[in-house]
Amino acid sequence: MDFYTIITFFFIISLMVMSPGPNGALILKTVPLLGKKHGYVNVAGIFTAFYLHGTFSIFGLSAILVSSAKLFLAVKIIGALYLAYLGIKALISAFTPPKSSSPDRNKTVGNKDIKLRSSFFEGLLTNLLNPKVSIFYLAAFPQFINIQENVALSSYILVTVHALFALVWFSSMVVFVGKSAVLFKSHKSHAILQSAIGSVLLWFSYRIATAEPK
Repeated sequence: MDFYTIITFFFIISLMVMSPGPNGALILKTVPLLGKKHGYVNVAGIFTAFYLHGTFSIFGLSAILVSSAKLFLAVKIIGALYLAYLGIKALISAFTPPKSSSPDRNKTVGNKDIKLRSSFFEGLLTNLLNPKVSIFYLAAFPQFINIQENVALSSYILVTVHALFALVWFSSMVVFVGKSAVLFKSHKSHAILQSAIGSVLLWFSYRIATAEPK
């Protein structure tokens, strides 16, 4: 795989990652509520999902998904419902006063692990259940693969480029939102932020539900 191919791929995926989407909205929802640690765990889930998308593409599962109207519809519905769930969750939290730190918060290690695991799966599912990403890995991704080379190795090199850029971008978001979180400690500002994020997640839910394979 030549350097030009990697640079071209990097340019395309960087625009995709930096454009507004469900992953960024999830970070904006999580960090003010649960802190930067949970935001980084969200990012770990998002990072992992790119490798699953790449694997699905390599084995042709993305092609099967997009070519089958019923399967594509099922993924759209599941993805849209999941984002709607996150949006409603954010709207509900908008009417709940932000909790201050206390000795009773996350009393046991088990509770902490459960909450971190939940944040990981939120990141994983938000990225994995977005059919637009599957379409990218079906339509654009194969164009960068030379079938005369080691297909699996070349594919995972590109997936790694995609995943690492997303890791850097969304981790930077976590840092920025974490530093700005102090602005949203009051109940009023907390309600405004979570209401806005909930509305955005519901909008992405609608967009995914009405998406069609190109």
